[in-house]
Amino acid sequence: MPGDTLADIAARLMPGEDDALERLSSWNLHLLYRRSPTELPGELLGTDIVYVEAPLP
Repeated sequence: MPGDTLADIAARLMPGEDDALERLSSWNLHLLYRRSPTELPGELLGTDIVYVEAPLP
């Protein structure tokens, strides 16, 4: 949704899980280590791809 952050997505996809943001972040390092083109760290662009599950082994 417009204006979502990784924290918003983690809360929506993994409600009640204490480590939801950490897990989602670990699957999306490409979003965490870029220069932020937005005002808030973790805010997403409409063109961002967010992985919502761990990669297959």
